[in-house]
Amino acid sequence: MASRQLRLIVNGEEHSVPCVDSETLLTVLRERLQLTGTKLGCGRGECGACTVLVDGRLAYSCLTLAAGCESTPITTVEGLGSAQALHPLQQAFIEHDALQCGFCTPGQLMAGVALLRDTAHPTPTQIRVAMSGNLCRCGTYAAIERAICAVAERSA
Repeated sequence: MASRQLRLIVNGEEHSVPCVDSETLLTVLRERLQLTGTKLGCGRGECGACTVLVDGRLAYSCLTLAAGCESTPITTVEGLGSAQALHPLQQAFIEHDALQCGFCTPGQLMAGVALLRDTAHPTPTQIRVAMSGNLCRCGTYAAIERAICAVAERSA
């Protein structure tokens, strides 16, 4: 298949990357841009490990064609904060022990950030519904919920 240059805006930076029209956003992020925080779990949009924001909306990058994201803002977990200044939800995940193996954490963070952006003070039910597309094989759901609640309380 023929490759073409694709213009992507990832975490506020513009990139020109070679891409075949059938390539997923996940593949381009991990293999072309070396943004490996976004994980490949199931490859079928069932686990949420690959969750990113595309134009501010949650997207499973394993099901999203990279070509469809041209010139559209994309945010990955690497774009949330830095080692020097963590995103409030990243800090809350640490404080509330909301991660164990860490494999699902990037997707959980992205879903949590989107929830808090759209609903400043979510109820426990709203949290569970919003996070239901992200699976955690370690079972840290209660800690994830506490972390999200903590960020909501701090912004009150």
